[in-house]
Amino acid sequence: MSQQVTSDGPASSLSLEFDDNQLLPTLYGDFDRHLARLEQTLGVTIASRGNSVIIAGDADAVEIARIALQSLYNRLTEGLDVSVAEVDAAVRMARDADQTARDGVEELASGNLVMRTPKRHISARSPGQQRYIRGLFDSELAFGLGPAGTGKTYLAVAMAVSMLTSGQVDRIVLSRPAVEAGERLGFLPGDMRDKIDPYLRPLYDALYDMMPPEQVDRRLETGEIEVAPLAFMRGRTLSNAYVILDEAQNATPVQMKMFLTRLGENARMVVTGDLSQVDLPRGVTSGLHHAVRILEGVEGVATIHLQVEDVVRHELVSRIVGAYDAVEARERENG
Repeated sequence: MSQQVTSDGPASSLSLEFDDNQLLPTLYGDFDRHLARLEQTLGVTIASRGNSVIIAGDADAVEIARIALQSLYNRLTEGLDVSVAEVDAAVRMARDADQTARDGVEELASGNLVMRTPKRHISARSPGQQRYIRGLFDSELAFGLGPAGTGKTYLAVAMAVSMLTSGQVDRIVLSRPAVEAGERLGFLPGDMRDKIDPYLRPLYDALYDMMPPEQVDRRLETGEIEVAPLAFMRGRTLSNAYVILDEAQNATPVQMKMFLTRLGENARMVVTGDLSQVDLPRGVTSGLHHAVRILEGVEGVATIHLQVEDVVRHELVSRIVGAYDAVEARERENG
């Protein structure tokens, strides 16, 4: 890959030339829609001519477009896919011009932090998600904290599926506090799985997104994938397993300590939650908040805080979260 830059004050023009013509249809997208996305997002113009593109516009925006295009091309050379979502992710990663961010773009494109599942390969779509995935790879216990839409649960399930299907663990254990039912699951119809399924639906959705339905159903039947309410985890030792506690902000400190001490040999544990959405009764401390404070600095434990900037759902979700955060901040200031 080669490049040539010309500059005229704040405006800039840059030419990028790619080595492998066979990758360009995927890089550019159908009817050049990936290039159009970059133009729309960054306010630049991009003209493709054979195996080269010319990017013109504000110098800073041109540089972001260059970093994004190079990282997307590098993804393709590593055998990874490129879609509009990956284009948006590359722009998010490239917006910060410091060296740390550029190193992060290269890491993202290298495939080193890609979670490979039967249906798709999953990688970070924001700097915060990249830190989170690195924590999932490197730590035996990871806390993923942040607002809705930041991928806390989805990425944890992706890591679990990747490790299960590659033989690194023997099973996945999924758990969640049933706070909405006041732990009185007996009032709900059906057997235990029927009672807790509504609370675990986001975890099931992620599983079916990463594995063929027949594989998910078979592994649920054999116990390779197990779902259990938090209240039923007491007294167990979870070895050779990938264990996820979702919506952990609704666990009490006693429940959280009980859960964390279930960790056995060759096991990984991820605890996810949003401390701004605690449903516990007034006056009851969140076990997630309590545990994060107590375990700060403990070897083998990673705590990753995801922010509004890491929301990767519809753009409106980011604005909704930001609006709520702004109101809550004003209320705190006013006492």
